[in-house]
Amino acid sequence: MQRAQRNSLRLLQWMMAASLALPVALFVITSAISYTSTRDIADREIERTLDVVHEHALKVFETIDRSLAELNEVVRGLPDDVIRAREPALHLRLRRLTDSLPQLKSAWIFDADGKALVNSLASPPPELRFADRDYFYAHVDQTIGSFIGTALTPRPPYQGARFFGVSRRRDSDDGSFIGVIQASVLPEYFESFYARIGSDAGSFFTMGRTDGVLLAQFPRLERDLRLDPTGPVGREIAARPAHGLITVAWPSDGIERRIGYRRVAEYPIYVSAGLETSAIRARWLATMGQHLVFGIPATALLFLLLALALRRTQHLQAEAAKRREAEEALKHSQRLEALGQLTGGGVAHDFNNLLTVIRASVDLLNRPQLTEERRQRYITAIADAVARAAKLTSQLLAFARRQTLKPEVFDVGERMQALHDMLAPLLGPAIEITMRLPTEPCLVHADAGQFETALINMATNARDAMQGKGRIVFTVEAAAAVPDTLAHAPGSQTLVNQNLGSQSLGSQSLANQNLANRGFINVTVSDTGVGIPAARLERIFEPFFTTKQVGHGTGLGLSQVFGFARQSGGEVTVRSEVGHGSTFSLYLPRVPADLLPQRQAPNTAPAVAGSGMSVLLVEDNIELANFAADGLTELGYSITLVDNATDALAELDMDADRFDVVFSDVVMPGMTGLDLAQAICQRGIGVPVVLTTGYSQALAQDGAAGFDLVQKPYSIEELSRILHRAARIRRVRDGAAE
Repeated sequence: MQRAQRNSLRLLQWMMAASLALPVALFVITSAISYTSTRDIADREIERTLDVVHEHALKVFETIDRSLAELNEVVRGLPDDVIRAREPALHLRLRRLTDSLPQLKSAWIFDADGKALVNSLASPPPELRFADRDYFYAHVDQTIGSFIGTALTPRPPYQGARFFGVSRRRDSDDGSFIGVIQASVLPEYFESFYARIGSDAGSFFTMGRTDGVLLAQFPRLERDLRLDPTGPVGREIAARPAHGLITVAWPSDGIERRIGYRRVAEYPIYVSAGLETSAIRARWLATMGQHLVFGIPATALLFLLLALALRRTQHLQAEAAKRREAEEALKHSQRLEALGQLTGGGVAHDFNNLLTVIRASVDLLNRPQLTEERRQRYITAIADAVARAAKLTSQLLAFARRQTLKPEVFDVGERMQALHDMLAPLLGPAIEITMRLPTEPCLVHADAGQFETALINMATNARDAMQGKGRIVFTVEAAAAVPDTLAHAPGSQTLVNQNLGSQSLGSQSLANQNLANRGFINVTVSDTGVGIPAARLERIFEPFFTTKQVGHGTGLGLSQVFGFARQSGGEVTVRSEVGHGSTFSLYLPRVPADLLPQRQAPNTAPAVAGSGMSVLLVEDNIELANFAADGLTELGYSITLVDNATDALAELDMDADRFDVVFSDVVMPGMTGLDLAQAICQRGIGVPVVLTTGYSQALAQDGAAGFDLVQKPYSIEELSRILHRAARIRRVRDGAAE
């Protein structure tokens, strides 16, 4: 119990540490996942925005290219003089074109010297030469299709916003250069579009030529005129010229951005869209901040609750320590009550009868001139009385749940028949007992002692219901399944498990082995008592529930029946009608007949000779020690007698090789026999240990821990056989062990 309390405190302390460490670890993991997710979302947003920007730029340049081609067709084959003659009409056409396309500032038709023949701004155009503009001289020596120039400032007398030119070559019929058709495109048109779609914080757009010259950007950075092809951005684009997604510090302002870029079809133009990485991090921090708003208070509350639970547990354990003595006294009184029911019902009478047989036989054995036949008869009577007393003691211990508990395969019918002799004095002469037992075996795997206790509890409950007078019918039969309607309290199992304490039967493990669905064995106990009201049916399996008056018992004892049935993989049901008695049905899983151990004939083999085998006998009761030593000595054993475990260890430490086996009582002052056996194992002393006891609290809870056990009372013949079987093998020479 104290170890369990320490474990519970340690568990709460670990839970307090985990309540802080686990949220922190989860927060770190969640943060990493959230950052990756936020970045992925940002990348998808950039890609979607880049799709829009690319589609917009492609349509703009295609529209301008198509318009220039149409103008070229209008003036194709016309000499410059004809064009000048038609200048007013062509001026109006160019003006309508620029008015219909908001991306255009102006449109021009130049001659071979760079003079404007027609433009959309003025009619007639001023006498200026534009042969030095890139959109003009790029076409003089070669046919390159559409040319996109750099950003330029209008030349006086023309004014207005900056522009970049998109131009086409004018050819004569023989292919010679005769001039240029040009459209002045407004960068601010693209920048206005970028401003409309780039409403998110940290948005960034650019449009530039493949040689790094920037034509438009948002937000506007005056220093951004050209990107170095050998710089970070230029190298990334060179590595993946079609499209890509990069994280780079922009050269002009040093701000790190996540940027996607794409080339506009066949045009020597790149468009890009991106977000500042600080804006992406701000999104992530905002998301994590929302988690923290809920996570920090929840973690603090959990830690506070665990701290309060730890403090409360410490307080409860302190109170439990104070109540433990009172609880032990209560349990002792309950056991005394149960034992009182047995002894008051006739068990004490049975013990006195057995003692009378033993005493009378001893007196008769002391008479002179006793014949051998009569002497043998008295000795047999004493032996039979001792066997019956030992069996009765075992039944009392089973009833009190104080013996070593072990599940076993047994025949319910045979066990019920054996219980008949014990039930008769328990229930009293006014109770008629009827047993209806099957002829075929009805095998179950359960703790036989607990089974008998359950039957006794149901029988005594029936006796009390009949006020000591009536008829009880015990029936054993096979059942295919448990009825669906069960009368027990839904929360009773927890209470029952607490009532049963640490005495685990272990039979549930076999019940879970799915023995081919062989059904159940149903043991019913029917009485002719007063019956149970419907309102009480759901409470009868609760521990300490009782209808008895104060001082007449602490409970009906049916909680043990419920717990035993559940632990054995079965169930218990009840049917009752007020005034017509009650029927309790105990269902236990049936097992196949081949699991029943083979019956052994009564052990009448003679004692095994000791042949000089050396035994270290440890017994604090001097009379019993002398009896065992004398009996073993007569059988040829060499006995070394000590009366406590400490002296036994000293003998073994001095010379363990001279002993073949250690035979020790369990219940002794100071170190018990079980402690002695465990100490021998821990010290690596290779001498086998055989234990003996009539009753031991330690063995009742933990079993014999793998050591051979001789149950008191024992005979010298039985003890000799067990010692001979357990002793380590020694060579025998000249009739003595060596």
